[in-house]
Amino acid sequence: MTQNLEASQLSLNDVRRLLKLERQTGGGFTDFFSLEPLTDFEQQELLQISNDFWRYLEVGKVSEELVKFLSLSPLMRLTGFFKVPVGLTMEDSIPIEVEDGDTLIKGRLDILAVNQPEAELAAAQFWILVVEAKNSAIDPWAGLPQLLTYAYKSLQQQSSVWGLTTNGRNYQFVYLTRGNPCTYQILPELNLIDRERSLLLAQVLKAICKLQNVQLQLA
Repeated sequence: MTQNLEASQLSLNDVRRLLKLERQTGGGFTDFFSLEPLTDFEQQELLQISNDFWRYLEVGKVSEELVKFLSLSPLMRLTGFFKVPVGLTMEDSIPIEVEDGDTLIKGRLDILAVNQPEAELAAAQFWILVVEAKNSAIDPWAGLPQLLTYAYKSLQQQSSVWGLTTNGRNYQFVYLTRGNPCTYQILPELNLIDRERSLLLAQVLKAICKLQNVQLQLA
């Protein structure tokens, strides 16, 4: 009998046990990208996004939907994710079959950026960025097992993928690589409110967005 699991209920131990996904330590963003400086216009827009989010944060908890609306959406627009050929998909149900058992993990994506917007989700040739959003009161780490489960799906079609879990204020990037075993690497946490870390956040998102030009390494 098939065992059905919800991705939102998994722990990191579950991810390791069910998906055979192992953590790799060390490394930083400059190991993956040559980060471009932001223009004066981009810096001003980033500051406005930060100030807008802070205004809501001062009042109290910011809901998951407002996190997407106030921070993720303008950040992704600013860093190129709204431009062709990148396409965004939101809240699509993606069943994930675990190979080493009768287990089916189900969940719902928050945001998926792909380089083939006209394709069906499962047929998209390159997943650029998988995003899991939480409300501002929840630590981004709480969404890490769910994010890793979703991102793992893409390793059936490509050699690596970037993932991001955020509460609007803190941004936790992970990098998944196909192998035996498949691995994930947790990058230093970034922050929309802190000036220096917000600049790096925008630079990293711009660099990831440009990965839609990468050639796939298919098995």
